[in-house]
Amino acid sequence: MICTINMYDHYSFETAAAYQVELAQQLKFQPIDKIETIAGADISFNKNSTTMYAGIVILTYPAMVLKSFALETYETSFPYKAGFLGFKEVPALLKVWQLIADKPDVVVLDGNGILHPRRMGVASHFGILANQATIGCAKSLLHGENHIPENIRLSTAEIVSHGETLGFALRTKINCESVYVSAGHLVTADQSLSIMKKCAGNYRIPEPTRMAHNIVNDFRIGKLKTGYHELPPPLTLF
Repeated sequence: MICTINMYDHYSFETAAAYQVELAQQLKFQPIDKIETIAGADISFNKNSTTMYAGIVILTYPAMVLKSFALETYETSFPYKAGFLGFKEVPALLKVWQLIADKPDVVVLDGNGILHPRRMGVASHFGILANQATIGCAKSLLHGENHIPENIRLSTAEIVSHGETLGFALRTKINCESVYVSAGHLVTADQSLSIMKKCAGNYRIPEPTRMAHNIVNDFRIGKLKTGYHELPPPLTLF
């Protein structure tokens, strides 16, 4: 069982950065053979509060039908700082992860994978500790040189750092800012991009993390309760 109780609250940023470098040595990138389910993970919290509201939603792939979701809270005093999101969010997400018996084939996190100064964004951090295939899909660019995609739906541009391609800017909707896709762990860069293109719906944010965001916000304001929630299958008309 993964221990998540205040696991990083005593870390300084220097210790955290060194741990990211250590974790990055464990990264593996390989294609996922078959994908039938995909998860989205997100966090919500009130400003100046130590309570994190965490959720993971599981959808069918590529149909994007919501099957189930899990919700939990977690207390942490680790501060928010760009480049160290995993230390604030990963413990809460690991706590939620323990509620899910039937794990999804891949998890999309609202943040970066290897598109990070030390190759250890929240998606890579979670992926290594959970031993799970993960993809980072961030709303803003943390690292690298961004070549802006054409204003065409599903157009892409590589994001490069020191001559190395670390991720992609993906235009999910015309006249909207890109999202930033990178491999987290146990998936390749090209497959990560291909998967996220299939997850793009009618909104800028792809469906797994968009649904996770909405459900976690409902959890934070008291509309939903902690635990694992399975939805009935959709009705089939014959």
